[in-house]
Amino acid sequence: MSITIHQFRCLSDNYGFLVRDDATGRVAAIDTPDAATYERELEALGWGLDLILNTHWHPDHAGGNSALKARYGAQVVAPAEVARLSPIDREIAHGDIVSLGDTRFEVIDTGGHTQGHVSFHDAADAVVFVGDTLFTLGCGRMFEGTPSQFWASLGRLAALPEETRLFCAHEYTASNLRFARTVDPGEALARRGVLLEARIAAGMPTVPTTIGEEKATNPFLRAPALALASGTDDPAEAFGIVRGAKDMFKG
Repeated sequence: MSITIHQFRCLSDNYGFLVRDDATGRVAAIDTPDAATYERELEALGWGLDLILNTHWHPDHAGGNSALKARYGAQVVAPAEVARLSPIDREIAHGDIVSLGDTRFEVIDTGGHTQGHVSFHDAADAVVFVGDTLFTLGCGRMFEGTPSQFWASLGRLAALPEETRLFCAHEYTASNLRFARTVDPGEALARRGVLLEARIAAGMPTVPTTIGEEKATNPFLRAPALALASGTDDPAEAFGIVRGAKDMFKG
């Protein structure tokens, strides 16, 4: 299989993604933070739009659905919760397969940020689009889920092959790095932090990352770091404590 991924900035700190199946030319938008930006990118590329794949219902992820569907006739493929914001053409849940031409995305339950949050994994091309579940050196806020639910979701992502490229939806790495250093003083994070700071200073994106990089340095995937920072050996409880500390972090 072969796909082309076009990544671009939109809104204040979102990343937009357009994915083209090279065999058929069919195109999907991964979330729709801002319809006008997506339209400009599609026009510049000379692409149409066949599918909209939503990870969750928040407006900075599904707010452009209706306008893009009206413009291009794209089918909205989304978890049930997106119906709060816009109509859905195909409702999906964990284990479902979404085809984009010859490309197959497996739907993974990654609830926690919202109850119905999902990720889209293309095993053949070793990529996963994770919305707001996991970030470079961080993870999403726990708006609707529970610590045990969110920890299980992170475990599903951590179980993917380490070379899998991970496309998250926001450029939050600078603040995530500052917090991660308060949780995990390890050498791996220290080395990676220097490299990421250089990219940030140069105005370069820190997305995509990889599953392997995050397992090695992201404190929210590292049970020992969470236990040390929280004072409990229960991974889900430790995750909840550290995620709460991140919510209050001002550094």
